[in-house]
This record gives sequence, structure tokens and C-alpha cells, in this order.
Amino acid sequence: MDELHEEARQGFGLNLSDAQLVAFSRYAAVLTEWNERINLTAIREPRDVRVKHFLDSLSCIRAFTTAPESLIDVGTGAGFPGLVLKIIYPDLKLTLVESVGKKARFLEQVVQELGLTEVTVLARRAEEVGQDPAHRERYEWAAARAVAQLPVLVEYLLPLVRVGGWALAQKGDTASDELGRAKKAIQQLGGRDSRVERVQVPGLDDERYLVILEKKRATPREYPRLPGTPSKKPLV
Repeated sequence: MDELHEEARQGFGLNLSDAQLVAFSRYAAVLTEWNERINLTAIREPRDVRVKHFLDSLSCIRAFTTAPESLIDVGTGAGFPGLVLKIIYPDLKLTLVESVGKKARFLEQVVQELGLTEVTVLARRAEEVGQDPAHRERYEWAAARAVAQLPVLVEYLLPLVRVGGWALAQKGDTASDELGRAKKAIQQLGGRDSRVERVQVPGLDDERYLVILEKKRATPREYPRLPGTPSKKPLV
């Protein structure tokens, strides 16, 4: 993990500790082991895991002005960006939402292997979690990567964010266009101020952006709608 140490330092100003590097190494090993049994991710080469998973997830730190207190990662898949951020911020209260049971079990295994605390794994749909009083408007941050177009994604994220908190979406070169199409949904769901920040991921030529939305008022009770509805009938 020497490359990760140097790239994190150069790209994001992070000086990873020995313990953090060990955690990333073990995470990569468990990911490789499970990928031989179930299809967690199409990204399998060690360099690609380092760049496209670990470093890409680390780019989220550009959105934070202080260490995040709580974060819910929606559609986390194999734990990106949530588990990567947990390694960086050990005091982070983290919830991982992954509806596919096999992937949720993998996440639980990684949490156990790395000895992480205050991590909750939910094998549920985002729409269900957003209507659950235990999670609705409970988080400082709600984040997602490669889950859905922004007009759909904001209906998953904003109901989970407390007033004064933020939603964070990792996007490619369609970020500005998606944000333009999502303005109605953002206003309807309680968001207002937004910004798009370009980030450079070491070793990655693709354009990467963070879409950051601040929540200004409570989300109306009818949102999120029933599972499947946001993707079929986006708020545009």
C-alpha cells in the first residue's frame, strides 16, 4: 500500500497512518476473496481497486470542512465511499445501506475483519430507510456513488439528512447537467444551496465531481415514495 500512502498525500493532503494502511490492505484482500465467490465489483485488479475504489472514495473529503459526525451511504455496494471514510474518520457514526443481501453480508464481514465500531449495515431499500423514524432526518451527511441520476438520487438522500446537513453525490462529467435537471426535486425535498466541485483523483483520467446539497427545511412526509417509484417517476 505504499502507492496509496503517497497518492493520498499528494492528492488529498492525507498522511495515512500505519494502522490505516493495514486496514486498506486487509479490505482489499477481503474484497478479492469475496469477489471470487460473488460479483461484488467488476473492478478487480489491485491498481484499479486502489485508484477507482479507495482513492475515488477518498476524494469525498473535499466536501468536508470538518470531520463528519454521522454519514449514511446509500447503495454502498462493496462499501464505497462509506467504509473508506470510516477508516479515515474512526469516530464517524456510519450506516451502510445495501439492498442486496450477499453484498450486505460482505460489508458485515469487512466491518468485523477491520474491527470497526459504530457501523450499521442495513439490507434494505433506500426508500424504506428514508421513511423509518430511526433513520429519517438523523444524519449530518448522506452520500452515494454511482447509484442513480441526480433527480432520482436526491429523493433517496435528502429525507435521511437532518436540517442543516448535507447530501453528497459522486458524479462524472454529467454532474452539472444532472444538477440542473434535479433543481425541482431538490427544492421539493427541502434542499436549497448546492455546488459542484471538481476533484482530481490520482491515477484517474476521468472527470470526477462532487455534488454537494445543503438541506434547509424538513422533507415533506410523502417522500421518499414507495420503493421503485422514484426511479420510475423522477421529480423533474
